[in-house]
Amino acid sequence: MTDPLHAELLELAREAARRAGELLRDGRPADLAVAATKSSSVDVVTEMDLAAEKLITALIAERRPEDGILGEEGASTAGSSGVRWVVDPLDGTVNYLYGLPTWAVSVAAEQDGVAVAGAVFAPMRGEEYHAVLGGGAWATGAWEGERRLACRPSPPLDQALVSTGFNYVADVREQQAEVARRLIPLVRDIRRGGSAAIDLCDVAAGRLDGYYERGLHPWDVAAGALIARESGALTTGRHPDSPPSAELTVAASPGVLKPLLGLLEECGA
Repeated sequence: MTDPLHAELLELAREAARRAGELLRDGRPADLAVAATKSSSVDVVTEMDLAAEKLITALIAERRPEDGILGEEGASTAGSSGVRWVVDPLDGTVNYLYGLPTWAVSVAAEQDGVAVAGAVFAPMRGEEYHAVLGGGAWATGAWEGERRLACRPSPPLDQALVSTGFNYVADVREQQAEVARRLIPLVRDIRRGGSAAIDLCDVAAGRLDGYYERGLHPWDVAAGALIARESGALTTGRHPDSPPSAELTVAASPGVLKPLLGLLEECGA
C-alpha cells in the first residue's frame, strides 16, 4: 500500500508539473527573450523558464509551507518537514528555445533525502510520467488511460540502443563526443534527445535500453531516476553501488547496466 504522505506528494508533483508545462506550452512567445546565461552562451535561461519555476514554488509554498525546495533557477528553501522538492522547471531549454518538442517539467519530492514521488510532464509529446516509491511507474499519453511502464528486456550490449547528453561547455562537450565516438561501434546506436528527464523516462517506457551522461544536477535526475527505477530499470553512478551523480549518471535495464558501465569506463567516460 502506498504511504498516504507519498501519495499526497505525488499528486502535488503532478499538478505542479502539469501547470508549469501548460504555462510553458501556451505562453511560449514567438521571439523568446533570453533572461540570462548559465555556463556558456549556448545554455540559455528564458523568461518562461523563470516563470515556470516561480509557479511551481508558489504552489508548493501554498500547499506545504514547511517543505524545502531546491530549484534549478535558484529556488532554495531549507524547510522543516523532512520533505524537499527538487524542481527543474524546464529540462531541455535549448529544445524549447528552438521549438523542438523534447522538453519537460520535472518535479520530485524527497523525504529524508530519498526520492519518494516524481512527475515529468512533456507537453509537446502529450505525455506525463510519474511514480511513487514502491508503487511502480506510470504514464498517460495518446493511449487510453494510464499505462504501467516497464523497461525493456535486456539485449546483448551490441544490440542496445543508448542515449546520452552533452555539456554546454565546449571543451567538456568535445571530450564527451570522443566517448560517444568510441561507444557507437559497440552498441546498436546512440541517441541524443536533449532532456535528461525525458531520456530517463524513455528508459522506463522501454524506448531506450540505456542512458548515460556526465555533469547532471539533482534537479535533472530526481524525478526521472525514480520513474526509471520503478519501471524495473537500475540507476547508478560511476560504480554499481553508487547513486547517480554529476560525475556520471547511468540508467539501464538490469542486464545492460553492468556491461554498459564497463564499456563506459573503457571509453573514458
